[in-house]
Amino acid sequence: MPTYATTATFDLSIDEIVEEAFERCGIQDRSGYQLKTARRSLNLLLAEWSNRGLNLWTIQQQTAALAANITSLAGTALYGSGANAASEIVEITDLVIRDSSNNEYSCSPISRSTYLNYTVKTSGGRPTQYYFEKTINPTLYLYPAADVAYTVVFYAMLRMKDSGAYTNNSEIPFSFLPCLTAGLAYYIALKYAPERTQILKIAYEEEFRRAADTNRGNVSSHFVPKIGITAGTY
Repeated sequence: MPTYATTATFDLSIDEIVEEAFERCGIQDRSGYQLKTARRSLNLLLAEWSNRGLNLWTIQQQTAALAANITSLAGTALYGSGANAASEIVEITDLVIRDSSNNEYSCSPISRSTYLNYTVKTSGGRPTQYYFEKTINPTLYLYPAADVAYTVVFYAMLRMKDSGAYTNNSEIPFSFLPCLTAGLAYYIALKYAPERTQILKIAYEEEFRRAADTNRGNVSSHFVPKIGITAGTY
């Protein structure tokens, strides 16, 4: 009878991912600098994933106290305990306002220009809208200003952790290992194996598409806006 493994713990450390990526580039002997630059490329690749929104596993629920008459939250009042901790927030995807009776009320996102054009931003009431200013250390603006104390409950998409030491494991789901490895191989090829760049880019985009398909919310409908230009409109 066939014998099957009894574990499901396969993972790759950073050095193993780097080794696999170099092998895909046809490079067997690696210098210390090549390992260093590969780790740098890996961190850049993770930053690219944040731009593509490919990090649902980093979305976490957060809460922040909102005192009366407050119009904005920033720094440790918004997230974390360090002076620059809030810079880890890439995006706020959902936000509600919780009152003292634990009732929660929806709060809608608005644009910078919409918030800017509100004449009186300090008028009191339960906040119903918010603007998230994506500066390096971001600020969450709420409108109207809180009339009493509330709790802000929001889902934040956080920045992915750096690769760190070579013995670390990358903080990604198991199903994303092929995409991460393929992407790093493509990045390395740009520097050390330009003749393989095209084929590795195709492989990376294919792995990325498959990974992105598994990283969508489980909803009954998925809508994608169609943007076009009407003839004669400028």
